[in-house]
Amino acid sequence: MGLRQNIKKYRNLKGATLEEVATYLGLSRQTVQKYESGVVSNIPSDKIEMLAKYFCVDPSVLMGWEEEPKPFDPAAYGLMPPPKTYRVPRLGVIACGTPIATEENYNGEDEVPEGVKCDFTLKCQGDSMTGARINDGDIVYIRQTSTVDSGTIAAVSINGETTLKYIYRYGSMLVLRPANPAYSEIEISGNDLENVIIIGQAVGFLSRLR
Repeated sequence: MGLRQNIKKYRNLKGATLEEVATYLGLSRQTVQKYESGVVSNIPSDKIEMLAKYFCVDPSVLMGWEEEPKPFDPAAYGLMPPPKTYRVPRLGVIACGTPIATEENYNGEDEVPEGVKCDFTLKCQGDSMTGARINDGDIVYIRQTSTVDSGTIAAVSINGETTLKYIYRYGSMLVLRPANPAYSEIEISGNDLENVIIIGQAVGFLSRLR
């Protein structure tokens, strides 16, 4: 594709009129039209440079001497573009070990991948969930709910103290199971169940390991 075809091509891609290009070049509309039609083929070099700048291409591309570089495609190199995200509040620290007394305090915000349905995040403290690859300092994405399926990782409050564990139900007994054999299960039954509140289900996490 030659110079005259490229002028028309990039003008259309830019959505510019002949008048707008002419005004930018300090020429008449008729002159620019002659550039595109080929009536005027000996276009001054300074006008070519101005046109290239206006169309955001290299002058050699506008002249047709080189092809326009293709946009970078991460997939062609086995790379994945970063996911789109949204922000949710971080509401404090949760124990991944012995339950700890915490208050639901706003502590900034965290970025969450767009495909993860999350209401807030909690920062983990302890190593009782390392078998689930959740480590001390990781950020856990929590979807707020008062009920979860058995075998689900959930944030639980026990007498005002919070912990992150697998939840299992065996009849009238609730078992909070760590993912680290160094820690014991927490069994809750009878009247003690009245002191247990499920805060939400863990739907993902962000590892802080480097």
